[in-house]
Amino acid sequence: MSEKGRGGPPAILLLLLGVAVQFSAAAVAAGELLHQHDRMRRRAERFLSAFSAGAAPSPSVLLSHLRSLSFSFSAINSSAFLGGRWNIFVSSNSRVFRVTDYGADPTGRTDSTAAIQQALSDAFRPLSGRSLLAGIADLGGAEINLEGGSYLITRPISLPFSPAGNLKIHSGSLRASDDFPENRYVIELWASSSNQNRVSPDISSAATSAYDYEYITLSGIMVDANFRGGGIAVVNSLRTIISGCYIAQFESDGIWVQGGHETFISDSFLGQHITAGADPGERNFSSTAIRLMGNDNAVTDVVIFSAATGILVAGQANVLTGVHCYNKATGFGGTGIYLKSPGLTQNRIVNCYMDYTGIVSEDPTLLLVSGSFFLGDAGVVLKSVNGVMRGVDIVDNLFSGSGAGADIVRLDESGGAFTAVDQVRVERNSVEGMRVRSTSARAAGEANGSIWTVDFSPVLLFANRIDHVQYAVRAGSGFPNHALRNVSGNRVVIESDVPVAATVYVAVDQCGDSSSIFI
Repeated sequence: MSEKGRGGPPAILLLLLGVAVQFSAAAVAAGELLHQHDRMRRRAERFLSAFSAGAAPSPSVLLSHLRSLSFSFSAINSSAFLGGRWNIFVSSNSRVFRVTDYGADPTGRTDSTAAIQQALSDAFRPLSGRSLLAGIADLGGAEINLEGGSYLITRPISLPFSPAGNLKIHSGSLRASDDFPENRYVIELWASSSNQNRVSPDISSAATSAYDYEYITLSGIMVDANFRGGGIAVVNSLRTIISGCYIAQFESDGIWVQGGHETFISDSFLGQHITAGADPGERNFSSTAIRLMGNDNAVTDVVIFSAATGILVAGQANVLTGVHCYNKATGFGGTGIYLKSPGLTQNRIVNCYMDYTGIVSEDPTLLLVSGSFFLGDAGVVLKSVNGVMRGVDIVDNLFSGSGAGADIVRLDESGGAFTAVDQVRVERNSVEGMRVRSTSARAAGEANGSIWTVDFSPVLLFANRIDHVQYAVRAGSGFPNHALRNVSGNRVVIESDVPVAATVYVAVDQCGDSSSIFI
């Protein structure tokens, strides 16, 4: 059969005609010409790749013509054009890579993995020798534009194994297929010489001392893991931004951050199951929405609406602000925020909303919980692992409960008692329907006698521990001698030398402040 009979030349001629039409209007601005040419070039490359199985003329010949297109426009009644003509050489240096130009299917009916990976591969070809951190190539702000499509993914969208940064992936949806690998993530910022050999999160092997990527932004993306694996993995990446994302139906983690530095997660929604509370299957929620296994990260204005654990932190100097957790109620075995870094906490939880699910911190050290609202008997559990608690401030929070007697702050000493306690302050919290626990308290006792006993055990956090006492005696008449006799069992006993009608005012604290000076 002749080549003409096979339909080769007509298709080629139509393609060339389409390109010519695209760039024949003199009224189109130069910037738009560049953009249109770049899109047409990519579409031609895709067409020629599919047509290369026997079509004529040679695809390489046609492609060379497409890449070297130049256009001349005649000026009509104008002297504004140089020499009466407008000569434009159209460059293909655009750094916006639209995945549909690579054959991605925005309807989600066919697999788009290879197309998106090719767009990433092209984006990772830097135009200059500039770098960010030493050894990390500067991609110049390249964009992977998902163009509002919903793409079916059969394997992870993985960044190339080439240290680089200054890249943005945005504006679309990625959905894992029914045969997506169960131990992987839909998006992986995880350098590996062989993507096929990647395995599920392994803290001991995944992290190294080097950074693989810098300033990667994921924005405006819906990630549907289809209950196959995880949502987003960020490993050894520096200054990563995840913003305005919706991550759902993950079986392991919604977002996993391992090593690296300064990953900022903001303005996003995460849930293992798509629900809005009071889900009949809440008892069976099993995953972790955000797993932070690194230092100096920030989670800001994030809603976690379903998962067994909202945020698991096993790193230092992280800050959680404006987080709303209603993932799985404490009464069902859930935890809103779990700080699993015994003795190395150094984390701040500020202005968060703990909605029927609370906070757990192991051996808390330099921990701040402030300005947060706890609803539905949710509270804070301080868990002893090695018996250490230092520099803890749980202050200025609001607690609202059911009246069932739940403590706002509770000690879990099932693994051993807290034996090294210093600078702990639980105070200035407003409470309704729950039992106040504090490291400082004040009370007054009135009697006609020589002994006054004030019992602080219903309020103080630590059993049988009072570090400081201040008291005053106001007698109705006379000036009796008096003294502090006992503070055992969190009870303060004051005795006078003679019976007298008097009121005793007492203030105590348990903070164990090592900066106190005794004279």
